[in-house]
Amino acid sequence: MSDRQLWSYKEIAAHIRVQPDTVRSYRKHGLLPAPDHVEGGKPYWYADTIRAWVARRPGNRGRRED
Repeated sequence: MSDRQLWSYKEIAAHIRVQPDTVRSYRKHGLLPAPDHVEGGKPYWYADTIRAWVARRPGNRGRRED
């Protein structure tokens, strides 16, 4: 079953235990997947998109999946 909940920078940051500005920096440097949805100029990603990204990103040291 897929998780279609949309996450902002804040939710992504909480999931990977960093500050939202760090996630913004990841996007600026091309390290974050393209947003699944943009509303009012703000990007959002499906939780599944981010979980898949976390699983394959460099430096993933067995971080806990919430």
